[in-house]
Amino acid sequence: MPATASLLIRRVRPLGGALVDLLVQDGRIAAFGPALEAPPGCTVEEGGGALLLPGLVEGHTHLDKTMWGMDWYRNEVGPRLIDRIENERAFRKASGHDAAAQSLLLARAFLALGTTRLRTHVDIDTEAGLRHLEGVLRTREAMQPVQQIQIAAFPQSGLLGRPGTAELLEQALAAGADVLGGLDPCAIDGDPVRSLDVLFGIAERRGRPLDIHLHEPGAMGAFSLGLILDRTAALGLQGRVAISHGFCLGDLPEAEREALLARMAALDVVLVTSAPAARSVPPLMACRRAGVTMLGGNDGIRDTWTPYGSPDMLERAMLIGLRYNLRRDDELDIALDCVTAAGARGLGFEDYGLASGCRADLVLVQARTTAEAVVARPPRRLVVASGQVVARDGVLLPGPWAA
Repeated sequence: MPATASLLIRRVRPLGGALVDLLVQDGRIAAFGPALEAPPGCTVEEGGGALLLPGLVEGHTHLDKTMWGMDWYRNEVGPRLIDRIENERAFRKASGHDAAAQSLLLARAFLALGTTRLRTHVDIDTEAGLRHLEGVLRTREAMQPVQQIQIAAFPQSGLLGRPGTAELLEQALAAGADVLGGLDPCAIDGDPVRSLDVLFGIAERRGRPLDIHLHEPGAMGAFSLGLILDRTAALGLQGRVAISHGFCLGDLPEAEREALLARMAALDVVLVTSAPAARSVPPLMACRRAGVTMLGGNDGIRDTWTPYGSPDMLERAMLIGLRYNLRRDDELDIALDCVTAAGARGLGFEDYGLASGCRADLVLVQARTTAEAVVARPPRRLVVASGQVVARDGVLLPGPWAA
């Protein structure tokens, strides 16, 4: 169905509410109401009382790294972060891992399960140059009509240890990356002041937002986070900075943590969590009480770092619920928020939601409530992206996005 056509979906329950019909025109939600009249030539879908969700949002993944659909990778890497970085670099060089083919495969898998917007971090380093980025740029172009993909240029090996990395990051932004990534200014770069000066200098020159991986624990991470907040304030980058992981916020005494969260809220610095079971994590409820937007993402999916992960963002919401011991239905709505509205808001995706005028990114599932959808992760009966029906029952339909 072309994006300019009309689509009427009968008898759906937006976020578990009352039964309504939903009319889509020119790729946007045009109207909700009972027994809407179908315009001439309109395609009609029967919702059958299904739960209607907005398109799902993946806040942090690595499309370029994935081995989704490939043979099983035997993981024997050492325990340190640097072990994983060096092992991955060696594997990708030796195997000729194809970031273009693999990122496209995983992006399509995300779309089939209802993810219509996502942010992916792409490795930029002095060995691979912009090769991985070029592959993901092709994926973004292929999926653009139905899936919005933000690309963060990410210095996976650090910014300072490999001369030329800063210049490559600038080239990546010039080539089409949307966001500037960063990584552990203390633990990896060893000189947090210089590392962040270089990183924020690039962001200021290029006018791009930042998304900084901060794995550093405890006092070290808090020190780095404080420096990041200092520069965010000094350069007027409110609403332009994200912290991915932010493990230190799960380690700190309450008073110290609350002071940092207050600064983050004032500067509109968002947090992105994969809610891993093996690490301290930022406390979700404390973050929300402080006014800090927290959203969810997988991190890596089936790569040399991890055998885990899935392109199902309802599953990620369930894992967030488990990690934070969310049991009440209203608490499970917060887990869903992390992969829907908070995700879109935190990443700056516009025209998102279930309101007239929003881009028509819609997911139908057979569930009575949003809490049940998170826990049961039912099959996606229908996925609509930018007003086009793109998938049924978890399978992509024929179209440019599935070619």
